[in-house]
Amino acid sequence: MGNPEACARRTVPAELSDVVGRDRETAATAELLAAGRLVTLTGPAGIGKTRLAVRTVRALTAADGADTVWVELSTLPESRWAVMEHELVHGLDGREVLLVLDGCEQLGDKAARVVADLMAWLPRARILATSQRRLDLPGEAELAVPPLSLPAEPRDPAARQPATAIVGSAAVRLYEERARGADPFFELTDANAAAVAALCRALDGIPGALELAAGRAHRYPPLEALRRLTADPLTFLAGGAGRATRVDAERTHRLASPAERLLWERLSVFAGPFDAAAVADVCGFGELTPDTAVEALARLAPALLADEERPGRHRLPLSVRAHAAMRLARRPGDDGATVALRHQERCRSLAERAARLWRGGAQSEARALALAELPELRAAMNPLAVGSGAALELAVTLWFLWSACGLPAEGRCHLERALALHPRPRPARALWLTAWLTAILDGTDGTDPLLVEAWSAAVREGDDACLARLAHVRGTIALWERRQESAVAEYREALELLPAGAGSGPGPGREVFRAALALALAHGDPLAEPSTEPLVDPLADPPGGRRDPWARSWASHASAVRLARQGRTDAARTEVLRALETQSALGDRTGRALSAELLAELEAGQGRYARSARLLGSVSGARPAAAHPPRALDVLGDRMPEEELRAAYAEGARIGPRALLPEF
Repeated sequence: MGNPEACARRTVPAELSDVVGRDRETAATAELLAAGRLVTLTGPAGIGKTRLAVRTVRALTAADGADTVWVELSTLPESRWAVMEHELVHGLDGREVLLVLDGCEQLGDKAARVVADLMAWLPRARILATSQRRLDLPGEAELAVPPLSLPAEPRDPAARQPATAIVGSAAVRLYEERARGADPFFELTDANAAAVAALCRALDGIPGALELAAGRAHRYPPLEALRRLTADPLTFLAGGAGRATRVDAERTHRLASPAERLLWERLSVFAGPFDAAAVADVCGFGELTPDTAVEALARLAPALLADEERPGRHRLPLSVRAHAAMRLARRPGDDGATVALRHQERCRSLAERAARLWRGGAQSEARALALAELPELRAAMNPLAVGSGAALELAVTLWFLWSACGLPAEGRCHLERALALHPRPRPARALWLTAWLTAILDGTDGTDPLLVEAWSAAVREGDDACLARLAHVRGTIALWERRQESAVAEYREALELLPAGAGSGPGPGREVFRAALALALAHGDPLAEPSTEPLVDPLADPPGGRRDPWARSWASHASAVRLARQGRTDAARTEVLRALETQSALGDRTGRALSAELLAELEAGQGRYARSARLLGSVSGARPAAAHPPRALDVLGDRMPEEELRAAYAEGARIGPRALLPEF
C-alpha cells in the first residue's frame, strides 16, 4: 500500500450517498474522537459502518482540516497485514493524524493486537475503526451503528395505505431513492406504500440489504419482492451486489471461534429478538453449554441487531439468519432437530406462562409477554415445521391474544392452517376457537359448520368446558343479531355446563359468561336483574381475590346498557368509559368497537351528532361482521343531513379510535 494518503483517497468515494442521513451518529462519532484516541463503530454487515466513517471524516475535514489516512482491511490479504502495519508506523511517525481502519473483523483475533501496536507506535494518532465486534482495548469507545428508522408495521402489505404515513422513515427514503435509480418510473404511492413498509421492516432497516432489494425494483414491484424475500432470502439477495452479503456472512462465520460459529448457526432458530436467558435455554446443550453459549453471545452481540425497545435483546439480520440456517441444516447429526425441539418447548412454556397470567388477572402483562414473543410463537405455530397437533395446542393456549387482544385474523390463520393438515376427527377446542374468530370476522356464514363439528367433537371427547364455550359463542352471535331471548338461553346453558374447575383451561371463564348474560338481559329488559346470582360489581374483586379485567370490562358495558335503557345517561357514560379504558389497554378491538358504538348512542341522545358519527366511523373497521348496525345510526339518519353524516363518519375512520377516544 506504499502511500497511506493514496490509499485514503481511493477509499473515501464521493458516490456514497448521504440519503441515509446519519447526522446524529456522525456528531456522536466526532465527539468521541475528540475525547479519546480509539473509537470503534460496530454492527452487522451492511449496517452502514463505512458510510458513517466516511461522513465523520468529511465532517472533521471540513471543520478543522483533519489529516486523515484510510485503510481498507476487507480486501487486504493476510500476507500483507505485517507490511501494512510497518508502512503505517513508518509513514505516519510523528504526525497528528486520524487513521481509519475499515473492516477490522477481517483481521480476526489479531485485530486487537494490531490496533494496540499502532496506538503505541503512533502516540499522536487517533484511530477510527469499523468492526463487527469490539476490540476490547483500554480506552476504546464503542458506538453501535443502529439500523435506519423504520415505518410502522402495516396490517396488510397488500392493502392501500397513505404513502405520506411512511415517508418519514429513513429506511423508506433510502429504498425509494435506490429504487428510482434502478427503475426511473418507480414511484412511492398509496398502492405500494404498505408493501414498501413491510419490505423495509423485513430487511431490518439495514442499508446494504435495502439497496440490494431496491436494485431489483425494475424486476419486482415491492409486494412481489417481499414475497420472494420471505420465501427465500438467500436467493433473493444473491447475485450482483448481493454476492457481497453472502461473502460477508461467510467471512464472519469463518473468523469466529468454534463456539461462536456453533452459536451463530443455532441462533437461526429464533425468528425475532432473543436475550441471554433464551439463548441459554434453546442453544445451550451438547458441546455448547448454557454458560458458554451466553459467553459467545456477548462476543457476537456487536454483530447483531440490538432491540432498542428492550435492552439486552438482539436478533440476527434476515440474510445472516438465512445463511446460518442453511449451515445448521447441513451440520452432521441431529443438532438442527434438537435446537428446533428446544425452541418449540420454550414457546410452549412461554404461551402457558402468558395464559396463567391472563387467568390470574395480570392481563396486561399476559398480553405484553405474548406480543413480545410473537415472532417466536408464530414460528412455533407453523404446522409444517412442528406438526399440526403442536401448532393447534399452542394456538388454543393463546386464545386470549386472538379473541380479547385484537388479533382475530392472525389467530384464525394459524388455526385454519393447522386444522387443514390435521387428520379427522379434529380437536374440539381448536374448532371452538376457530368458530369464535370466524364469527367475529365473517359472521355466521362460515361459523355454523364449525360449531356443528366442534359440538360433535366435544361430545366425543367428553369436554364439558368446550361445550359451555360453544354455547357462549352461539349466545354471542345471537346477541349481535339482536336475538336477546336466544342469547339469554345460550349464556345460561354456558354457565350450567361449565365445570367448577374449568378456569384452568383455555377459554373464557365464568366471570365472562356472567357478564355476557348480564349484557343480554340488559338489552332485553332494562329492569331485569342481571342473573339469578348477583353480578360482581365491576369495581370490586371477585370471590377468592382473582381479578378478570376483561370480564369486568364487559360487566361495565352491560351496566352501561342497563343504565342507558333506564335513562340514566351520565351513569351509563361513566360505565362505558370504564369499559373502554380496559378494552383499549388490552387491545380488544371487538369490545372497543361495541362500547364505542354504545357511547356514540349516548352522544346522539344528547344531541352531539357530529361526535357520535365520528365515533361510529372510528371503529367501523373493527365491529363484528355479524353485529346488527349500531342503534346510533337510526338517530343520526333522522337528525343529520346525509352529507354531514358521511363527512363526520369518514373523519372518524381517518382519525381512528386511539386518537378520538381520549376526547371523551
